[in-house]
Amino acid sequence: MTVLRRAIDCAAAQLAEAGIDSARHDAEQLAAHLAGTERGRLTLVESLDDDFLRRYHEVVAARSRRVPLQHLIGTEAFGPVLLHVGPGVFIPRPETEAMLAWATAQQLSASPVIVDVCTGSGALAVALARHRPDARIIGIDDSPAALDYARRNAEGTSVELLSADVTELASKLGLLAELDARVDLVVSNPPYVPDGATVEPEVAQYDPPRAVFGGPDGMAVITEVVRLAGRWLRPGGLFAVEHDDTTSARTVELIASTGLFEDIQARQDLVGRPRFVTARRRGAHDFAS
Repeated sequence: MTVLRRAIDCAAAQLAEAGIDSARHDAEQLAAHLAGTERGRLTLVESLDDDFLRRYHEVVAARSRRVPLQHLIGTEAFGPVLLHVGPGVFIPRPETEAMLAWATAQQLSASPVIVDVCTGSGALAVALARHRPDARIIGIDDSPAALDYARRNAEGTSVELLSADVTELASKLGLLAELDARVDLVVSNPPYVPDGATVEPEVAQYDPPRAVFGGPDGMAVITEVVRLAGRWLRPGGLFAVEHDDTTSARTVELIASTGLFEDIQARQDLVGRPRFVTARRRGAHDFAS
């Protein structure tokens, strides 16, 4: 353990020097990954060989170049699930778990229909499937790479995955018309960072730009998602959409301007930043039906 601890200490210092705030966590997580154990069980690792130290040096060097930790270990925890992620797919963030917590706390009808717009790795769809195995859950994205990861993550669940462009779905009423006024819950973590905003190197260099940036003000895709929610939700159906922490009020105004929603509320993420807006589709509803 002395050799491993010394290696982790050196790695943490190297990662901190590279500007990584989670240096100690990442150094330990990389060591645990290579050792085939959990981070909390590193003290039980009994022996190391030269090959382990060589590989550890390589992944730490990659992380110091700001290659995302998740790309190096191949997974990311999100709520109750462990997702496969990597190049070509947006890495789910802890901030989105606040919206997941809200969604799982809602009372829905028996065997509800849930749609995850801009599903990416399938994070929300798969986590919701774990919570509601009786639901029909549809994840929609237009990225072949993201859908490859989503299919892998959705194995063994009821999640259905569709390849479609949100803008096209919103502008053509005939597409997925079978969902019109039949959906109980629409959730979305769409691209919402304003074009030109400064982002971390991990995001700028490795997250797909199309999954991050949402137009000059960050609202381009959110606008289309709101249109889809208004069309697909049944009376009383619920809606949640994530947004940039600078556009909470604009998202509320956008949803209110449709005249289709009530009980519109701006909500915060786990660290208190404005992060998502929820609303209910106007009209009579009966969740016992």
